[in-house]
Amino acid sequence: MIRRLLTRPAAWAVILLIGAGSAVGLYWFQPWRLFTTTTVVEQLSSASPPATGAPSSPASAPASPSGPAVVRAGTFVTHEHSTTGTARLVRNADGSHQLELVGLDTSDGPDLRIWLTDQNVRTGSAAWRVFDDGRHVELGRLKGNRGDQVYPVPDDIDVRDYRSVSVWCKRFSVSFGAAPLASVAS
Repeated sequence: MIRRLLTRPAAWAVILLIGAGSAVGLYWFQPWRLFTTTTVVEQLSSASPPATGAPSSPASAPASPSGPAVVRAGTFVTHEHSTTGTARLVRNADGSHQLELVGLDTSDGPDLRIWLTDQNVRTGSAAWRVFDDGRHVELGRLKGNRGDQVYPVPDDIDVRDYRSVSVWCKRFSVSFGAAPLASVAS
């Protein structure tokens, strides 16, 4: 029966369609990423960790010549995938800024990016897709789904215009997790 079926051109066409569909599905969803981990250990700034207390001056205030300072920070909340860690915006001694992800732990996924956004961080499934609704700037591809990472913020970006950071899956337009960037005491 199978031998007779394989002699028909329509059977081969169906087999080819199933094979092509499977290849496209594997490329698009990359299901093996559910089981992969990339740990990044980059050198974080020597800025002191955010202190609790009253908000400090805006993030674009003149830099202290003594060294880097954490000006805004927040803890990641889970969206599409379990995400933990801290995001901190650091003003360097030269006045430039960098985003540091400290102790990030999230799922691996296809086409993950780090975005600064003007959206507020919310919880629940409705919050997964809001970060591309407003203004955002991509700082780069996610270097790894675990560890400490540093992303320079372009000099032409006014960091006061952005309220949060998102681990954004560009392929599916969904946030894996996000952290609010609130002012911290110096």
